[in-house]
Amino acid sequence: LQKILILLQVTLSVVVGKTLMILFPNAMKRYILKMGEKSRMNQNPKFSYENWGPTFFSFKYLLFVLKVKWKRLEDEAFEGHPAPNTPVVTLGGEVRHLLDFMEDNRPLILNFGSCT
Repeated sequence: LQKILILLQVTLSVVVGKTLMILFPNAMKRYILKMGEKSRMNQNPKFSYENWGPTFFSFKYLLFVLKVKWKRLEDEAFEGHPAPNTPVVTLGGEVRHLLDFMEDNRPLILNFGSCT
């Protein structure tokens, strides 16, 4: 049921976004650029709006967002229950799963941080 609700929500937002891009291209470009500022996508001078802006609200965009949102349904952690085996990417670019890093009876410690 959750996947169906997510499908409906994402499909509706893509249809509305695509319609607005067709009807009001300049306004949508400004809106998408504002979103790019929040994620810092527009700070790379070699990665212009023309490279990524038109991909918003495309069929590939729809499939990607659905995949991410559906995957997140499986990644919930609850106290007293086993940890989710979330996929992670190593510094070498290899996709592994979180529990692949467990060794014997040693606890697995995750350290999250941010540099600004």
